[in-house]
Amino acid sequence: MGNRGQGAVQMNSMVPITPVVKWLIGICVVVWLVLQVIVEKYFLDSPQITFGLGLVPLSVIEKFFVWQVFTYQFLHSANVFHIVFNMLLLWWLGSELESRWGSKLFLSYYLVSGAGAGVLYVLVMALHGWITGTFTGWTTPVVGASGAVFGLMLAYGVLFGERIVYFMMVFPMRAKWFVVILGAVEVATLLNSGIGGSQEANLAHLGGIAAGYGFLKTYTWWQQRRWRNKSPKRGRGLKLVVDNERRGEGDSSGGPDRDGGPDGDGAGGGSGKGGGKNGGPKYWN
Repeated sequence: MGNRGQGAVQMNSMVPITPVVKWLIGICVVVWLVLQVIVEKYFLDSPQITFGLGLVPLSVIEKFFVWQVFTYQFLHSANVFHIVFNMLLLWWLGSELESRWGSKLFLSYYLVSGAGAGVLYVLVMALHGWITGTFTGWTTPVVGASGAVFGLMLAYGVLFGERIVYFMMVFPMRAKWFVVILGAVEVATLLNSGIGGSQEANLAHLGGIAAGYGFLKTYTWWQQRRWRNKSPKRGRGLKLVVDNERRGEGDSSGGPDRDGGPDGDGAGGGSGKGGGKNGGPKYWN
C-alpha cells in the first residue's frame, strides 16, 4: 500500500511511545526486515511470503486465504520510505490515541481499521470485476499498514479536530480539515487511476477511513446503549418509605404535611429519619 500524503502531518516528534504502539512497530519492522528483506530476498526463489501473507484478491476469493485481510498490514514494500512513513505516523498518531483510549480499545480500533480496509478492498475489487469483466490488480499483493494508519488519521481528526497540523509540512490547518482534504485526495486519485489501476492502493486507504468510521459509530452506539440499560437499575434502587406514625394531636386528620420540604422535614421541627413532621414521604437511596 502506498504512502500518499503520509508525510504531510507535522507534530511533536517527542510524543512518548506507548506499549501497544511499540509492539506494533516492532512486529512490522521485524516482519519487513527479517522475512521480506532477508529471508525472501536471499533464501527464497520467489516472493512467497509476500504472496502468502499479503492481500491478493484472487487468493482470498478463489482459495479462501481469508487470513490475508489481517496479515497484509504487517508487511511492507521494498521501498524503505513506505515502512518509515507508516511507522512514524503510527507512533505520532497512535501514541496519542492509545493514551486517550487505553491499550485495549486502541488495539481493537487499529486492527479493525486495517482488516476492514482489506475486506472492503477485496469486496470492491470483486464487484468491479463482476460488473466490468476486467480483473486488473486481482493478482497483485497489497501490503502495508496504510489502511490502519488512515483509520488512525480519522480518529485523530475526530478527537483532536481543533489541533493545528501542517499540510505538506508548510500550511497550518485544523486536524479535522486535514483529514477531509486527505480523503478527498484519495478519492480523486482513485477516480483518476481507476480501481486497481494505481501502484498505490488508494481503495484500501479509503477502506481504512470507512472501517474506522464504522468502528467509532458502532462503539459509540454500544456505549450509549449500555448506559441507557444501566440507568433504570439505578432508578429502581430508590425506595419510597412512608412513616404512618401520628405525632401530636394535629396528625389525627391525616392531611398532608404543608410545612415539609422535599425530604418531608417540617420547617417547624419534629422531622425524623422516618419522615416529615406529619408523616410525609421520604426518599432514600
